[in-house]
Amino acid sequence: MKIKVLLVDDHAMFREALHIMLDREPDIVVVGELGDGAQIEEAVSRLQPDVVVMDVSMPGINGIEATRTLKAKYPDLQVVALSAYSYKQFTMEMLDAGAIAYVVKSAAGELLVHAITSAAAGKAFLCPVATAMLVESNRAVGNGSASNLKSRQLGRREAQVLRMLALGKSSPQIGEDLHIATSTVDVHRRNIMNKLDLHTVAELTTYALRTGLTEFYQAT
Repeated sequence: MKIKVLLVDDHAMFREALHIMLDREPDIVVVGELGDGAQIEEAVSRLQPDVVVMDVSMPGINGIEATRTLKAKYPDLQVVALSAYSYKQFTMEMLDAGAIAYVVKSAAGELLVHAITSAAAGKAFLCPVATAMLVESNRAVGNGSASNLKSRQLGRREAQVLRMLALGKSSPQIGEDLHIATSTVDVHRRNIMNKLDLHTVAELTTYALRTGLTEFYQAT
């Protein structure tokens, strides 16, 4: 029986190229396409795919949020993350959300089919770029790198607040965007500073730029 795949990517030409590539595979059938994550629950309910190939960075509902929502409702559905970036934060957040595989877009032509077939069989798959990045990150932690260790301790909401702080947003603006109280934003900021051993917004901004958090926020 063929593996039913739903493609979710906001770049129409790239999505079309993936569709053409997957159509050549005898064991795979593309049952649908989406340009964002807004209608993904309805599409999964209607199309019943085995695997969703999910772009991480999309306008509106990004791939991380869409994956988390899908896995909560459809725990047996497998998600293959597809991203132009190999940042540790991207990979970890997608895996935490429930994705079983992660492929960078530059390697999609070579590795996406393998990722899909592995995912359909319930087997995890990371492309070599993502694997090397995680291994190097874990090695740094094992060698006693405090910054790497502490960065892994940031919660999801703290990461969101850090991204917005780094982009120059004030506590009231962040509170409005995230629908939380300004005082809660300030608590998150203090916790972030304590965990990362950083003491000013400028230092937080430098950290976010270095780790790619601002690029992630802008893309999503």
